[in-house]
Amino acid sequence: MDLVTDGATPIPRMVIVNELETEGGAFVTPEHPLFLAVGDLVAFDGRTITVTRADGASFTPAGVSGIRCSISGARPALVLRSLHR
Repeated sequence: MDLVTDGATPIPRMVIVNELETEGGAFVTPEHPLFLAVGDLVAFDGRTITVTRADGASFTPAGVSGIRCSISGARPALVLRSLHR
């Protein structure tokens, strides 16, 4: 599932995420599965994600981030791919 992570587009449905990966190869693996509720806003700065709930509360889940592969000069896309199985 592709998720828009511009910090302004709400998540359209509930999803549990084990890992998030950009089209540019950057990834974030949360320490624990991450529950995203309908209406959550997700922002990605290239290293971390920030989730803002519908009530305005926000948090940055602990986890590991990095780059799996990189094309010289490529910027991470603003779409995270959920690899939840």
